Amino acid sequence: MDKSADEAGWDVEPGDEVEPVVQAVGRLLRVCREAAGVSVSELAESLGYGEDMVRKIERGARIPRPEYLDKADQLLKAQGHLRAFMEDMRKARYPKKVRQLAELEERSVEMLLYSNHNIHGLLQTEEYARALLRTWRPAYPPDELERMTTARMARKSVFERSPAPEFSFVLEEVTLRRPVGGTMVLRRQLEHMLDVAKLPFVELQVMPTTCAYHPGTGGLVEVLKFADGTGIGRTDGDFGGRPVSDPRQLRVLDLRYGIIRAQALTPENSLVFIEETLGEL
Repeated sequence: MDKSADEAGWDVEPGDEVEPVVQAVGRLLRVCREAAGVSVSELAESLGYGEDMVRKIERGARIPRPEYLDKADQLLKAQGHLRAFMEDMRKARYPKKVRQLAELEERSVEMLLYSNHNIHGLLQTEEYARALLRTWRPAYPPDELERMTTARMARKSVFERSPAPEFSFVLEEVTLRRPVGGTMVLRRQLEHMLDVAKLPFVELQVMPTTCAYHPGTGGLVEVLKFADGTGIGRTDGDFGGRPVSDPRQLRVLDLRYGIIRAQALTPENSLVFIEETLGEL
């Protein structure tokens, strides 16, 4: 039996609003297991996980992976009752902050995104994202690293919306040159960005390092605008780094982003710049 029980799911963060749902799924798992006359050890053996992990999931202390529910539904003949919660657990597995951000992005009709340290998460390939997250300290445990990477990739579904929001990305030149994960990882990352930039609702610009004075030197700037005319934004430089929705504060971020956008290379010249950078690797 595989004792790598950490692969069965993710711990529930204290105070997370998903906790009641995770606990309800755990109780349902226990009811289905007992109704099938299967012991904890038997289920653990059949699923290939440790008994302690099965107990943690049934107590609601661990978020089960969707595939765990799929296998358990089949083994326990639960007639789809466990599978019905696969999508809920798929969303619950992401950290709370990531879920909240993804929900805002799903509501957005326009997204203004300036990144000054790294390529923006919505533009990252999976291998680039994983390599980037590996640089963080203290280091993520393997399970948490995979969770964060998967969550970041899931946010990219916003590109598949119909109608899709309008995207404006401005990236600092240095983010295109830093070989996160190695040269080949960076090459594939730049190639991916060129593909994304071809989407009709995406505008991608590069801020050259030679531009000495612009209002992005204080840190990232992000503004998400919604269909009802409201919005939310954040920046490293003001408001304590906290998200803001007050119209007066959003006007500050709109102004700042507008100047950054105007000082960056045009979208056409930016693509040429990325292609040239790619050719230098």
